[in-house]
Amino acid sequence: MDYMEQALSLARLALGQVSPNPAVGAVIVRGGEVVGQGYTQPPGSAHAEVVALEQAGNAARDSVMYVTLEPCCHHGRTPPCTGVIIDAGVAEVHMAMIDPDPRVSGNGEEELRQRGINTFVGEYEEEARKINEAYIKYTTTGMPFVTAKFAMSLDGKIATRSGDSRWISNQESRRYVHSLRHITDAVMVGVNTVLTDDPQLTCRCGERGGVIRKQPLRVIVDTNGRTPVTAQVFGEPGRALLALGEGVKREIVEDYKSINADVVELPLDEGVIDIKQLLKALGQREITSVLVEGGGTILGYMFDHKLVDKVITFVAPIIIGGREAETAVGGRGADKIAESIRLERVVAMECNGDVMVSGYVGG
Repeated sequence: MDYMEQALSLARLALGQVSPNPAVGAVIVRGGEVVGQGYTQPPGSAHAEVVALEQAGNAARDSVMYVTLEPCCHHGRTPPCTGVIIDAGVAEVHMAMIDPDPRVSGNGEEELRQRGINTFVGEYEEEARKINEAYIKYTTTGMPFVTAKFAMSLDGKIATRSGDSRWISNQESRRYVHSLRHITDAVMVGVNTVLTDDPQLTCRCGERGGVIRKQPLRVIVDTNGRTPVTAQVFGEPGRALLALGEGVKREIVEDYKSINADVVELPLDEGVIDIKQLLKALGQREITSVLVEGGGTILGYMFDHKLVDKVITFVAPIIIGGREAETAVGGRGADKIAESIRLERVVAMECNGDVMVSGYVGG
């Protein structure tokens, strides 16, 4: 593993824990030896470069820094990293990519160069962009990065005709889903999923499946306020948000607020909540990434309205059958095969018998 690869590995440790900031890793090398390394700490705490420089101490003078994102050059919750790098006497900075934030976007590199520091851009840029794909979209559009995730049988069913859906995917696949929740700001489901499965929607990672401290925001899309106040989503660590349609009875809204749930009331589109407006509202809350876990109605709406950026599907080697059995994606769908949503950069991997297929929605 070279030094930039090492910095990328460090950046991955910060994923899902530092939003709305980017997940960044930094490695400092002097005389062929790593003298400092670090990754982004929670908002308001040190950035990766500062953590690495503090570890390096005096050894940072005349060193080479490898960092996965252009160092910031503006005052935010913390002072600019460029000034700290200059003061430490770093001689050379390799950055995997330029920061898309317009407050930085090349200005950080320019400041370093003007102070006599050699700069290099583009090493492992594709990998760096993938790590911060949510940050990139959020920074450039104000909207969260949306991943649609579902598990289905070989014949495309997500439940039997009676509504039974536990479990289509196997334990390894479900463990992977918890890792996805760990790196995501919010998990979203429709009210029918809550009524049918009563899910917890928490991230349970580790060998014993324990609930971790930082939990994604749990978002329930519920046009008419049918989610029972006794649902598990309200009793778990972290926050839950009810997205309700405008016009829901005030007593229903007050019932949710009485159990300390967040509520946002949104306009309707074709009789259901306008999810684009919901995503905008989440962006205003500094939610940079959303994992949509179903069901078919909400996924169908989001695909119909081109609101999905990435798809992760778990295909189990079972046949469910039945005309009335629910399929993974509802909505209007395509009239012609040529109008189908096609994925790009597709990756497939085995999960102990299940097959996970992931890819990005094409333009």
